[in-house]
Amino acid sequence: MTHEQGTPGVIHRPRCQSRRPAALPSCVIHRRGDAPRPERSTRVAWRGIVRYPLRTGTEGRSRVNAHPLPEPRDRPARLTVGVVGAGRVGPALAASLRLAGHRPVAASGVSDASVSRAAALLPEVPIVPPAEVLARAELVLLTVPDDALPELVTGLAETGAVRPGQLLVHTSGRYGTAVLEPALRAGALPLALHPVMTFTGTPVDVQRLAGCSFGVTAPEELRLAAEALVIEMGGEPEWVAEESRPLYHAALAIGANHLVTLVAQAMELLRASGVEAPDRMLGPLLGAALDNSLRSGDAALTGPVARGDAGTVAAHVQELRRHAPQAVAGYLAMARATADRALAHGMLKPELAENLLGVLSDVSDARGRGGAGS
Repeated sequence: MTHEQGTPGVIHRPRCQSRRPAALPSCVIHRRGDAPRPERSTRVAWRGIVRYPLRTGTEGRSRVNAHPLPEPRDRPARLTVGVVGAGRVGPALAASLRLAGHRPVAASGVSDASVSRAAALLPEVPIVPPAEVLARAELVLLTVPDDALPELVTGLAETGAVRPGQLLVHTSGRYGTAVLEPALRAGALPLALHPVMTFTGTPVDVQRLAGCSFGVTAPEELRLAAEALVIEMGGEPEWVAEESRPLYHAALAIGANHLVTLVAQAMELLRASGVEAPDRMLGPLLGAALDNSLRSGDAALTGPVARGDAGTVAAHVQELRRHAPQAVAGYLAMARATADRALAHGMLKPELAENLLGVLSDVSDARGRGGAGS
């Protein structure tokens, strides 16, 4: 594996290399036959491998002499799987592992919504306390909120629930494997597998895992096991260094979580301006903007800030103060960030940038002094 130019701390494979996991120690995980990963349209093509847009249980099988596999429950089980925290993520991952031949045996959940999700995605899997989940499962998914993870791991380890040789997998983006240190001392095998996807808590989540990137952190001796599990779920493993996990997670929060806030604000403002179907209006625009930015980066910047149209920006802020004062701070922050990037990449002329930044500074100062609209 090599470090390429790009996100600091993220380790990428050279794209010319095979993404097939090598043979794994039998004490960690057993693979079903010789099953290379499914082809992905955005990666190097795999000869003779079928790409399945939906999870069918036949992923990665050769075109030659390919036969449908028996139903997962009819195949010999490979690993028993447990879920601690039946939120939106855990049941979907366990259901995906079931398609790969593993056997979910227990889940824990507190709320009615958690129990309902587990019932929908993991039918016939009993809901039991967390300690009982660990007693039944060889592979345990810890899918609880980030802030709850350290206390959960410590509690499970101190009560003797963790068994030597047990695969303990958490799905937090913030943490690597250091948070699992108490369980490691009890003999567990620690993995951090973070699916880079938004989850709904419905069966559609299982399909969305196909082609989904996973931020992976694991000890060197468990890298093959971590990669194999991600690939079996249809995902794409991307290695993230332990110390880079918070930065990696912050980047995803900016790109996905903050995007939802921006879109929601834009829809509210369009409704206030009289647009009856803001989703239909924004859909094509946002789709094109996202596609262009992923392809071209900062070169995809458009609009009044990138052009240095200071008068238009001032008019925007004035109207926002009148109709949506709660959106002003976000608009100003994003406008400044956009101006800085456009200027750094030569898209915004320095003389226009000076006028624009002056406007942004003036309206910000006016707000701080309790000016109009405050």
